[in-house]
Amino acid sequence: MAFFSAWLTVFAVSLVAVVTPGPDFALTLRNSLAYSRRAGLFTAIGVGAGNLVHATYSLVGIGAVIAKSVLLFNVLKWVGAAYLIYLGIKSLRAQRVAIASEFVEQQRDIRRWTAFRIGFLGNFLNPKATLFFLALFTQIVQPATPLVAQAVYGLTVAAVALVWFAVVAIVISQQTFKRHILATAHWLERLTGAALIVLGMRLAVAEASE
Repeated sequence: MAFFSAWLTVFAVSLVAVVTPGPDFALTLRNSLAYSRRAGLFTAIGVGAGNLVHATYSLVGIGAVIAKSVLLFNVLKWVGAAYLIYLGIKSLRAQRVAIASEFVEQQRDIRRWTAFRIGFLGNFLNPKATLFFLALFTQIVQPATPLVAQAVYGLTVAAVALVWFAVVAIVISQQTFKRHILATAHWLERLTGAALIVLGMRLAVAEASE
């Protein structure tokens, strides 16, 4: 019962965290809208992989070191902020495209690895994610908690993120949906780009104690 209660807590907190709009959502939305369903799905996989890495090193204690090291936190923070701002600037330069049914089928795309890398780096380079996992696991995991249980907690967080953002990618990339919003897709991409820049700037001024 103790394990199940703890797992439910991890699941609920993870679900609330992923459905709250943030860099991961913005990146998945951007790639699903600007490229394809495949790009959105591999971005979601990258986000899930980033969460899995965060969960792993948080559970083994490395996350505590990062959280307590001002230098390490700031380096990771600035690199992550720069990456989000870079992606945001690229999105701000999105151009309007001609509306044609064949365009929807022949829309530009990016490689699977590129989409995965965008999702993974966007998540992995966010030090706030480290603090989130530390805050969550320090409430759940005790010295006597079995390693199997800890692994389940970590996998749960990663799985929740993967499933949620995969659903986002599938919904956003629906061809019928895209046909209706294609005329304003460049404005939506620019809006997403602006959101990424704002998120990047917020990340750049984040304090380790937050």
